[in-house]
Amino acid sequence: MSRDSFVRSLEGLSGDDTDAVGGKSANLGELADLDVPVLPGFTTTASAYDYYVEETGIHAEIESQLEGLDVDDVADLQRRGERIRRTISEASMPPALESVIRERYVELGDELGIDDPEVAVRSSATAEDLPEASFAGQQETFLNVAGETELLESIKHCFASLFTDRAIVYRENNDFDHFDVKLACAVQKMGRADLASSGVLFTLDPDTGFDEVVTIEAAYGFGEPIVQGVVDPDRYVVFKPTTGIVEKECGGKAQRMVRRNGGTKLESVPEEKRAEFALSDDRIRELAQYATRIEDHFGTPQDIEWLVDGDLDELFVVQARPETVHGAAEGNVLRTYSLEETDEPLLEGVAIGNAIGSGTVRVLSDHREMDQVEEGDVLVTEMTDPDWVPVMKRASAIVTDRGGKTSHAAIVSRELGIPAIVRTGAATESLSNGDTVTVDCAADTGRVYEGELEYDVTEEVVDDLPTTDTDVKLILGDPGRAFALANLPVDGVGLAREEFIVTSHVGSHPLELLERGEEEQFVDALRTGIAKIGAAFYPDEVIFRLSDFKTDEYRNLEGGWKYEPEEANPMLGWRGASRYYDEAFRDAFRLECEALRQVREEVGLDNVIVMVPFCRTPEEGGRVLEIMDEYGLSSDEMDVYVMAELPANIVLADRFADLFDGFSIGSNDLTQLTLGVDRNSEKLAPLFDETDDSVTRSISSLIEEAHRHDRPVGICGDAPSTIPEYTEFLLEEGIDSISVSPDVAVETMLTVSEFESSE
Repeated sequence: MSRDSFVRSLEGLSGDDTDAVGGKSANLGELADLDVPVLPGFTTTASAYDYYVEETGIHAEIESQLEGLDVDDVADLQRRGERIRRTISEASMPPALESVIRERYVELGDELGIDDPEVAVRSSATAEDLPEASFAGQQETFLNVAGETELLESIKHCFASLFTDRAIVYRENNDFDHFDVKLACAVQKMGRADLASSGVLFTLDPDTGFDEVVTIEAAYGFGEPIVQGVVDPDRYVVFKPTTGIVEKECGGKAQRMVRRNGGTKLESVPEEKRAEFALSDDRIRELAQYATRIEDHFGTPQDIEWLVDGDLDELFVVQARPETVHGAAEGNVLRTYSLEETDEPLLEGVAIGNAIGSGTVRVLSDHREMDQVEEGDVLVTEMTDPDWVPVMKRASAIVTDRGGKTSHAAIVSRELGIPAIVRTGAATESLSNGDTVTVDCAADTGRVYEGELEYDVTEEVVDDLPTTDTDVKLILGDPGRAFALANLPVDGVGLAREEFIVTSHVGSHPLELLERGEEEQFVDALRTGIAKIGAAFYPDEVIFRLSDFKTDEYRNLEGGWKYEPEEANPMLGWRGASRYYDEAFRDAFRLECEALRQVREEVGLDNVIVMVPFCRTPEEGGRVLEIMDEYGLSSDEMDVYVMAELPANIVLADRFADLFDGFSIGSNDLTQLTLGVDRNSEKLAPLFDETDDSVTRSISSLIEEAHRHDRPVGICGDAPSTIPEYTEFLLEEGIDSISVSPDVAVETMLTVSEFESSE
């Protein structure tokens, strides 16, 4: 027989060779043919296995041991299996086969420039009609094999592992002939990940199924501890269309698996190494490019193992297989909630979110008590502000004493998809820790009921959403939801809020971080948050609103009291545009600009543009544009919008149109400033009305004037999300885009389509 009958180089193999060399070896060859680096090596063939069995004369002995086997007799199974394996392992390698294997091993050493190179010997099963995945863990792998004699012994043991007890039972139970299954052995250079790093990756986001990213986990040493969950790895997310790095999260990496005394052991990683990333940015991008190439070739998302060989200082793909287990992304679903039983409510208030939730009550008087809230609790408090966001994300429902439909609790809970009842008046007094309650927000009046009541959720999947002339966009602050919402057929994001990212992922005042020399923490967190949202909706436009904290909100951040004045009315105080050019804050604004510059230039997300909030005068707008340009964000290279939320923006719309590329109406502040009503005032709540003629006439005037200057107008206030008829008013006035919270996006698209069809 020819040498190729017994041994094949990995290069040149493909899926068509599975019957000849088994699935694993064929897959490695196919990867190599894609110009993806695989560890150098070769494979024995199925014919080599057959030749070994026939030439050694052990076929009859194996058949004899299998005759009359009862797999339910465990002791007998173990005796027979052990005899078969010993028979295979102790046979003498046929000279012709031995000669070919020795020869190919010496050639591998010559390729590597190493005498007696250490190799790994892995089983590669072949069986028509039986996927190799079914054999996972049934055959053995031999590591750190060195020298011709040890290699030959390892191959014999690998052959013998075709008859592990578990493999015998599997074939018997599935009615497979034991001799229809062959075993090839992939022989590859030992990847010295113990001297570098290794890990796994998915060519999608495994939590949501968002398929425009590559998600990589990496740690030092061999990869088994990552799979076993022993090691907290680094995590990197790469955006496929640009190969830009969206996220880098440094894991603990306290231990690594290394070689010791012919085997492996876990050892501690030095403290300074733990704080470093296991992969450089160049390696991350290189790995993502290989992953994308593999996915494109096989036409399905991939689960890939990889390593960096510390001997060669090179990256290698060890294995690639289809990825089949990932979270389902949120679909285009209309959900309707209804209680199946009712009782006298304990409390009533303003309903937010069109949903129902239940759980254990947790009453908090201060956000500093948030560690008391468990996942799924019902958060009860007087009112919330941005400091409460981390705990709000854990809640199944939120109930507050105060606030209205545009309060912080309402805006954030709506965005998170969590039902909330605001303005109950006495929730913190009426409800007690440990109570079980149901929070019903399915109607305009929210009600809290005692106990965990049964409720029904009906879902209507909208497969074929209509396209609309008017853009429908999202309001979004939590980057963690971006990938899950990416499949909604919206036209981008009309308002991405910075405040959510700062409170959830930074927690400190930017000037405090600057003073401590830790400004990179702020830039990295902001960059990551913006990039996630930008990547999720690429290439559609994502309008990122620059910081709009009020002074009291900034004071609540760590260190904020040192930099923020106490103001009688922060809502009308030092906020928005007036901060950015102020000497007392401009260094902090520089960090915002740097994060945005990196998102656009380094990650490649040029669909992210900027919106300037609370800009009181055109002169102020001009100063902001100048300082943005100074900090690397040129308005000549990207669109910059202004929020239309002050009467001045409406009255001087022509002059603002000369400065900015578009307008986005902030209906909450526009209503409060037009009517002179504090939107957080319970006493004046009945007067806060976004449908008041003074507000709607202002909006009509702005749209007309902006269009006269060829400037688009959108709305990013909460009115369209909470007042269905408001959408029709906006459409009648010719608005260009409507931004809503995710929970009403599908409903809004249907409303817009119906209106446009009737015109």
